[in-house]
Formats: sequence, C-alpha cells, structure tokens
Amino acid sequence: MQKYNVIYADPPWQTKAGRDLGKYKVEEGKQVFNVKDNKSRELPYKSMSVAEICNLPIKNLAADNAHLYLWVTNQYLLKAQEVIAAWGFKYSTTLVWCKKPLGGGLGGNYKISTEFLLFATRGSLKANERHTGTWFEVKRPYVNGYPCHSKKPEFFRELIEKVSPGPYLELFARHETEGWSVFGNEVENSIILK
Repeated sequence: MQKYNVIYADPPWQTKAGRDLGKYKVEEGKQVFNVKDNKSRELPYKSMSVAEICNLPIKNLAADNAHLYLWVTNQYLLKAQEVIAAWGFKYSTTLVWCKKPLGGGLGGNYKISTEFLLFATRGSLKANERHTGTWFEVKRPYVNGYPCHSKKPEFFRELIEKVSPGPYLELFARHETEGWSVFGNEVENSIILK
C-alpha cells in the first residue's frame, strides 16, 4: 500500500451553508448582494460528523514521517484536535486564510472571514524549506463571477509543495492534480479507503 508524506484534507464538516445571496450588482466598486432570505441553507454535498472523520483509516496511509494539513472552520477548530490525534498526528501550527468579507457572511456577532489550515506532524519529516508567516490574504476562488462554496485557493497547495516533500495525497479533492493522489466524491479516486 502506498504511504504518503503529505496528507491534505478538507473534510465535509457538519454545518449549514450561508444565506442565499442571490444575484449581485456592483455599486461604487463593491459587490452588493440581493439577499433572498436570512435562513441558512443545506450544503450541496453530504457532510460528516467528527466521529466519522476520525474513523477514516488515514493513519494507515501516512508514512512514519509525515505532514498533515487539515482545513477547519471556526465551528470545529477545537474539535479538530480529535481528528489530528485519531489520524496519528500531533498538532504543530495554525495557518490562517484571511478572506475579504463578502455580503453578510457566516457567523453571529462577528462575521467570519477566516478559515484555518492546521499543520500537524508524525515522526520527523524534514521540510523542503521554511516559510515566514502563518496568515495569508488570498482571494477566494470564483466561477462565472460567483465565489465557490468551500473551495480553497490553489495558493495553499502550492505552499504545501514548497514546504513539504511528497508523495502527496489530497482527501475530499474537487479535482485531480498532477503529482497528487486524490480521494473524493468529485474526482476519479487514486486510492480506496478501507
């Protein structure tokens, strides 16, 4: 069985999608959305509980010396440690994706404009290089003028390749990437999870 030095995962955490923003127009150089209603929407894909994510056999796929990059939202930031431990890793560092606020945004008293990429280690994999800084202001991916729900910028995959030596595995992938094995419901899987 192939073992991976790098596991990059964006699990489908159980949550709701934001409000239906509807169409937008540009006023004074800013996007203004015509909100259809204030109710949260269901996600357009099946989500998983923390226990289900923990139970994935990732420990068997990781090399003895490996890096884990795990995406997590505010809601699951404290629960992510359970996943990291269940997969056989130890937490190291939090990388922060800072997004420009968009419409009303998710959240209550504070509208959330960040997501977190947790870096964890197993054994002692030597990095390709050291990177200065842990927060990154990177534009959201857009398709046909609309922001893509939950899609992460390619910037982070490129950062991972600079810092961590492969072989690479992306879990919950949305597209195939040269040089990476992938697993997800939107791609032709390179691996089978047992």
